[in-house]
Amino acid sequence: MKTLWKNLKEMPLSARIGLAIVVVNLLGGALAPLVAPYGENFIAGDFWEPASSRFLLGTDQLGRDMLSRLLYGARNTISVALITTFLAFSSGMILGSLAVVKGGWVDQIFSRVVDVLMAFPTLILALIVISVMGTNTYVLVLTIALIAFTRVFRLSRALAMDVEVMEFVEAARLRGEGSTWIIAREIIPNIIPPLIAEFGLRFCFVFLFISSLSFLGLGLQPPTADWGSMVRENADAISYGYLIPLFPAAAIAILTVGVNLVVDHLLNKAAGNVHGDM
Repeated sequence: MKTLWKNLKEMPLSARIGLAIVVVNLLGGALAPLVAPYGENFIAGDFWEPASSRFLLGTDQLGRDMLSRLLYGARNTISVALITTFLAFSSGMILGSLAVVKGGWVDQIFSRVVDVLMAFPTLILALIVISVMGTNTYVLVLTIALIAFTRVFRLSRALAMDVEVMEFVEAARLRGEGSTWIIAREIIPNIIPPLIAEFGLRFCFVFLFISSLSFLGLGLQPPTADWGSMVRENADAISYGYLIPLFPAAAIAILTVGVNLVVDHLLNKAAGNVHGDM
């Protein structure tokens, strides 16, 4: 706890603000069933009612409380983005390390497959896969994870190549350790620190990508609350002078900014450690 508190005190104001934004969003999503005034899909009033003591942020196109929908949207959107990012990150890190340790045809096959996937524009590739496989949550997660995996794989492979030539890895080989042991005990522990900031960047990419697909009607499907689909569903309210769609749009922007503020701090800290070691 003392180390955690010390790190928090040493963080710049921008990183503290970013961390506070992330924590508030995570808590709001996790506690949505407890703190939301109404249920996720409960129709509590008329459509597009203005903000009032009953509806703090007004209602959406069906009369559902916008604040409740935002809390449940945080729960759904952030959880799907985290699961997708973790899947892409873990698979990219493991396969990137495996490609370096095995080398030869294993490295060539993995690298060429990744090159082919990266040759397609990300949005077009996602639209093709989702159009063929269907618009359900499992397909959404696997499709975006596959797209994000390619970037993590290339970065992990580059970092693993620097670690793989170290003396302690050669010593492990001379002891007769297998590839699994070398990857789990020698490679991955030494490439995780530089990849921590990459996890935040990948989360931002995945989070915004899910919101974009939801805005196009190909992400999380109604009646599930999702910030991207909430913008699309209430877009017509702008024509009548209501600010309803700006609330989920602002939520997307604020969380993205918050994560980037934390990531910038981590990158600066890592760069400082590198210069200090040199």
